[in-house]
Amino acid sequence: MRLRSTFFAALILVATAATPSTLPARTWSYPATGIIGVEEAQLDPAFWVRRLADADRVILDDAAIAAQNERMLRRDHSLYDLDKVPATLTRDRVAAWVNALSRRPNRPLFDEQGQPVSPAALDQLVDAAHLTAIPARQATRYGLVVQRADLRTFPTRLRVFSAPGDLDIDRFQESALFPGDPVVLAHESRDGQWWFVVSPRYAAWIEKRFVAEGTAAQVLGYGRRTPYRIVTGAQARTVYTPEAPAVSLVKLDMGVRVPVLADWPADRPVNGQHPYTAHVVELPVRDTDGRLAFAAALLSKREPTSDRPLSLTGRHLIEQGFKFLGERYGWGHSYDGRDCSGFVSEIYRSLGVVLPRNTGDQAASPALNRLVLTTTDGADKRRAALHSLQVGDLVFIPGHVMMVIGHLDGEPYVIHDTAGLSFIGPEGTLVRAKTNGVTVSPLTPLMFNGEQTYIERITDIQRIRP
Repeated sequence: MRLRSTFFAALILVATAATPSTLPARTWSYPATGIIGVEEAQLDPAFWVRRLADADRVILDDAAIAAQNERMLRRDHSLYDLDKVPATLTRDRVAAWVNALSRRPNRPLFDEQGQPVSPAALDQLVDAAHLTAIPARQATRYGLVVQRADLRTFPTRLRVFSAPGDLDIDRFQESALFPGDPVVLAHESRDGQWWFVVSPRYAAWIEKRFVAEGTAAQVLGYGRRTPYRIVTGAQARTVYTPEAPAVSLVKLDMGVRVPVLADWPADRPVNGQHPYTAHVVELPVRDTDGRLAFAAALLSKREPTSDRPLSLTGRHLIEQGFKFLGERYGWGHSYDGRDCSGFVSEIYRSLGVVLPRNTGDQAASPALNRLVLTTTDGADKRRAALHSLQVGDLVFIPGHVMMVIGHLDGEPYVIHDTAGLSFIGPEGTLVRAKTNGVTVSPLTPLMFNGEQTYIERITDIQRIRP
């Protein structure tokens, strides 16, 4: 709490010292990258790490991160504590979960061919949710995700869009879950092919083929087992094995944690291969009846993993973010990628820190060190806030989040997963760069629209600090 007060006091001091008349006018360069103010050298994480006075200083230690995560789970109502889900679920509880998401759309939507989605088709989607089949009371059931899988608004693979030909943002795509993620199996679709699940950070529809049902002890205990490996690269994959297809080339995204079978005999092959060049890990698999089983798999020692989360330092924040540089933007984790909030979530997950899934929840979380900026806050306060930004701080505008990577000539720079950037070009006209991926950019010259800057639209700054 003392450091939180210091942060806001610093903002007041900077606001007093840095008025618009004293802020130097910036002449931006337009280098060969095509992005305002971004040279090739700035696309190397080492460029930003070198600018840190103490790159390896631990911002939060293990105990502080554990306390932060506990506070997040206790105070942030966008998260679900699966340990506290009652043994019996009522109809009202389950219906509330489903209805909070699967409401009939009231705006025009278009399919992949650019054709309007008919009212009858939308009615069928609502019917597919099969709300009338929710029992008055049901025993709580649990499952583990066995492969990376999409979370959907409705139990359907139908992709829908806001405008014909605009195929990047599927409005029925919510998020994704990863191997080993625990879920509550709350409800079944009419066709029996989908579960409505509640995961620790999201409640939505998932195809049954990606989930294996197990006991509460199996499911909730899996992610707590030790020893373990945590993925520290953008992704890792298990070793290919024709003997066990269910655990062959399984994709594990940044921050995914899998238990290690430490007592595996050194001379015992795993799926036809000697294990000495790999970690023997145990993955959840789905048997033919949809039940949970576990199978040994090899995770090569060359894959980017660690036996614990990386320490929360400026160096690691920057380096983890840059591991995704250039990855295609994927709304709701589509395109086997991630969106802006998924991007920052997975950076922090690899450092052991839990964040809410979506930008609105991240921005408003009461469990973090939050600075709110309103429409009445003028340029002085906003520039002061930007001047005080630190590496790892999360900056929010409506519908978007960016992570700070440092300052250059007094200007804050960010890394973010974005469909595109707008800025005033050398001819004095608005330029739209369709970056459509993880991008490095300065913050202050970015335009929210033809008239407002990002700075004018900042709503929140969240700092992961004590």
